[in-house]
Amino acid sequence: MYARSTTLSNVRDMDDGITYVRDTVMPAIEGMSGCVGMSMICDRPGARCIVTTAWADDSAMHASAESVRDMRNHAAEVFGAVAEVDEWEIALLHRRTSAPEGACTRVTWTRGDPAQTDRSVDAVRTGVLPRLDELPGFCSVSLLVDRRTGLGALAATYASRHDMEASAETVRGMREQITRELGMEVTGMAEFDMVLAHLRVPETV
Repeated sequence: MYARSTTLSNVRDMDDGITYVRDTVMPAIEGMSGCVGMSMICDRPGARCIVTTAWADDSAMHASAESVRDMRNHAAEVFGAVAEVDEWEIALLHRRTSAPEGACTRVTWTRGDPAQTDRSVDAVRTGVLPRLDELPGFCSVSLLVDRRTGLGALAATYASRHDMEASAETVRGMREQITRELGMEVTGMAEFDMVLAHLRVPETV
């Protein structure tokens, strides 16, 4: 499974942008061959939004590139934002329960040795997932990787902002341990409201 994420930064009109993605972009994307869903998370204080589309394989993702370009450009205009695109392999996805209304997502971006990607994925699978499953309000987690660059993005979703904030200390300890053991660098972290959760990606655990 593969994913394309579009990060919209310096957003000036979040509400109109959300409406455009929900009512226009999502139906068009989900009708494309090989699409297995779409999600959108928004950080209003940070004026940032991330729209992610998931694809059955890299061929389907690349075949969609031309078709989505105009929609992405128009979305950037509606949001009044700057758009940046990344393509990923969905290395891991675990879903304990569907995300309810009011769910929130914490995203952690990392950089490591590309040659250690499989080791990093295994470390998350065996050392992080079981502990996340024990946290109150935990819904799901996904790990996106770029094997060429060693970049990664781990997104953990919780049923509410309260649950996400309550997990912070435990998650911090896990993050520090795994990055230290793997020699990885945390390049960013942010917390978002889950606006759209229409992913049909099967579990990879």
